[in-house]
Amino acid sequence: MMTFPRALALLALPACLAAVLGVSGCKRPFSNRAQDVSVFRFSDNGAPVTMDPVQSATQYANLMTTSIYDQLYEYKYLARPYELKPRLAEALPEVSADGLVYTVRFKKGVRYADDECFPDGRGREVVAEDWIYAMKRMFDPKNLPQGEWLWQGKIVGLDEWKKAGSDYSKSIEGLQALDDHTLRITLNKPFPQLVYTLAMGYASATPREAVEHYGREFAIHPVGSGPYKLKKFSTKKAVLVRNSNYREEFFDLMEEGYDPATQAWAGLEKLQGRRIPIMDSAEVYFMKESMTRWNSLNKGTEIHYGTIPTELTHMVTDKLSPLELKPEYAKKFTAVNLPELGIVYLYFNMADSKIGHHPDPEQNRRNLLLRKAIRAGYDWPQRNRRFYNGIANVFPGTIPPGLDGFDDALGSESITPDYESAKAYLKEGGWTSDNLPVLDYNGVASVLNTQFYEQFRGWMEKIGYPRKKIKYVPFATFGDYNKAVKKRECTLIGMAWGLDYPDAENVLQLFYGPNGSPGSNSSNFNDPEYNELFKKSGVMQPGPERTGIYRRLNQIIIEQVPAVCGLARNTPALWHKNVVFLPSRNPHGSLLKYAYVFDDSDQ
Repeated sequence: MMTFPRALALLALPACLAAVLGVSGCKRPFSNRAQDVSVFRFSDNGAPVTMDPVQSATQYANLMTTSIYDQLYEYKYLARPYELKPRLAEALPEVSADGLVYTVRFKKGVRYADDECFPDGRGREVVAEDWIYAMKRMFDPKNLPQGEWLWQGKIVGLDEWKKAGSDYSKSIEGLQALDDHTLRITLNKPFPQLVYTLAMGYASATPREAVEHYGREFAIHPVGSGPYKLKKFSTKKAVLVRNSNYREEFFDLMEEGYDPATQAWAGLEKLQGRRIPIMDSAEVYFMKESMTRWNSLNKGTEIHYGTIPTELTHMVTDKLSPLELKPEYAKKFTAVNLPELGIVYLYFNMADSKIGHHPDPEQNRRNLLLRKAIRAGYDWPQRNRRFYNGIANVFPGTIPPGLDGFDDALGSESITPDYESAKAYLKEGGWTSDNLPVLDYNGVASVLNTQFYEQFRGWMEKIGYPRKKIKYVPFATFGDYNKAVKKRECTLIGMAWGLDYPDAENVLQLFYGPNGSPGSNSSNFNDPEYNELFKKSGVMQPGPERTGIYRRLNQIIIEQVPAVCGLARNTPALWHKNVVFLPSRNPHGSLLKYAYVFDDSDQ
């Protein structure tokens, strides 16, 4: 469960909000007033290499995808714990008693943005076949899909369609358009998390006309029915403009899960009744370096939203938990600590026999001891202090706090540095400075990742690892890095995983054998007990038995060490006082459509 700072004060409610609360009347919401083009300028620390929904594997790509395309469902903007609501669908799905058949009814009259890919240049209506087409694209190897793993083995006939050659003219038994506005999904076995997957950028309704018209260029010419359309894209910046065909939707605080007791501080009542998207345009700036983002934010004339660089934390804040800014910054900015529903960790490539799985049992045992030694030398508390302001949440295993399966009774041995134990593991495994393998520490080229590497190398030297055997292998972009990971070319893989949906299954699947690279299991961990228990839990509804299995799966990760886990970030975020916005790290949704930059007349 994500939490936000306690309310500073309950602000007076405008008439429209009072109506929502049942206090007094306001007959209808108001639309945005006539004015010059309004722009919200958002910054992110990386750039998407594609906006093709089938490749929306990063937070950067997903931010764009969910802004341009429609998914069947989305998360309520303000509800914590997270709660789904219909987006392209009329309502939540109708589910059969056996949990195998989902019926989704589409909103009528939803149109794609106008684009030259359509015969008359006018966007046509979105129909159920568009979603089926999108799912076929996800299972077509030619598209290099990143999200296929979510539905592998789950939908009747879909895997078979792929094996038969991905022929788009062929139907799929488990994906049927009963009419233009009714979709039926039939599963091989119950999958309680299905509805969560239907809210992801991967599950975007996609027009076939656009894919065929733009061909290889479709990745940078997205055509969707979402609140925005893409006007401009480069490695530095994306410009989104209002989709003139976007349906008539108005912001409703109560519908979005507003809690005045915890959220009134953000001034969200100013959004009440405004038409979605609230701004005419959203500009997303891709800035790798935190100081670059800070300088742009602090100028006051460039980006509206950013984060506090770790090195400036004490200059900008009086207190970190709860977050309090120094007076000169409190006058300029609204601030919040953004908790992450996710994990930062270091993978071992278990497909690499020098450190991971090995066919020889003895060597396999030695490799396990090597991984335990590396983990025992890993100083999570120091990393937290140095790079995360000391406010990140370090926890054992891979299930973040707040999720079913998290066990607060777990010991801290796996997250506590112990150099003597590390040396003992190396000795027990017969590892010496001469026979220890070279460790390639991989990451995207940046000052921050270089610092991560140098810190890691220092730890390893403390346990007796030769300095010359710890090498930094940087990649120019995240896309390059991700490609190498998917090809199993990296030894040590520093990654962060923001949960796609608020269920521990989503992080536990990262270690499920059949999901190995190029799937989501970048560690290529493949343990029989783990695989069997994961399959068993995958068809279970929430309950004590499933919770017990989740905890055993987490324990296997701790015992077998396919990764050094883990930490959930807590990021101090800022936005200008003339901006109404409540950011969220994840699950990722179309946050840009809610931002509002106001002028003096609104105050």
